[in-house]
Amino acid sequence: MISHLILAATLLFAEPGKPDPATPAALAPAVKFPSLVYQGETGPGKGRHIVFIASDHEYKSEESLPELAKILAKRQGFTCTVLFGLDAASGEIAPGRSFIPGTEELEHADLLVLFTRFQDLPAAQMQPIVNYLKRGGGIVGLRTATHAFKFPKTSDYAKFSYDYRGADFPGGFGRQVLGETWVDHNGRNFAESVRLEVIPAQQQHPVLSGVTQAWSELSSYLAAPLPDSQVLMTAQPLTTMDPHSAPHPKHRPAPAVWVRSYQLAGGQPGRTFATTHGGPADLRNDGFRRLMVNACFWACGLEKAISPDLDTALVGPYRPTWSGPERDSRAPHVKPQDLAGWDSPLLPAPPLPAQKQKQK
Repeated sequence: MISHLILAATLLFAEPGKPDPATPAALAPAVKFPSLVYQGETGPGKGRHIVFIASDHEYKSEESLPELAKILAKRQGFTCTVLFGLDAASGEIAPGRSFIPGTEELEHADLLVLFTRFQDLPAAQMQPIVNYLKRGGGIVGLRTATHAFKFPKTSDYAKFSYDYRGADFPGGFGRQVLGETWVDHNGRNFAESVRLEVIPAQQQHPVLSGVTQAWSELSSYLAAPLPDSQVLMTAQPLTTMDPHSAPHPKHRPAPAVWVRSYQLAGGQPGRTFATTHGGPADLRNDGFRRLMVNACFWACGLEKAISPDLDTALVGPYRPTWSGPERDSRAPHVKPQDLAGWDSPLLPAPPLPAQKQKQK
């Protein structure tokens, strides 16, 4: 039987005794960083490889992306590699850190699921992403992927920055690949959630198959996707964090889910799915979770396998900590390998205080 999880080592090599320019000096001359891989066994995704990249400072993509990866692997047969922003010295998950070993996995990937924010990656980690885009690989971008990168103006990758203003690539990766860059908030985080509403004319799009009552814990973003984008859903801001609360009287609906095709200069065309949502608790909502599974199928060319009854059930203990009673309540010093296996908690709870352990 195929193992539920493979820990694939990503090696960074340097000239003996000297740091690699793309590797923090503390890691020279060679360090192994285990990649988290959930290996599917059966299903329409068998033989397809999805790479997930999670590193943002704000919305805890390190919780939502491993859970989405588990679902797609366990329920649908995909091989799912999850990469994180890491502390280069300890190997611990460090949300938002611009150090993401393992991006070379994209060379043979069928899909990239991206949830990063303001990344300034070293060349050795950014170039595989650029190569993937040039070959027209499918993209699923969540929330802050509209402002996934922020490079210095002197960087070779400056044009991928969310605020790039050059005529050759205005708006950077967000605008030119996903269809929109960062604009502004359209509500208040931790106070106003949103209801995601299907645009009636788009009901037959494969991505929306079986999607009902989708909700997000995150406030709405303002967005005006490029004209060649096909907007599928809008976000209606609500007055509270309750999915059943009333529409906000001041914040108008904004585009929240869309698809389009992209093509870098000299490259091949590819599919893009983008959403301005994707908080950890969003995956507890059946409608949003199905939306994301459908999006991954569509973006890697498997839309014929989408059906309203695809199994999208959560896998293993899942405890989102962005909002609600468990906000920010999780164990410190977590490494990717700690999330191995279907039954690993995402993410582990903090240890009980000594007094409570005795009482237990």
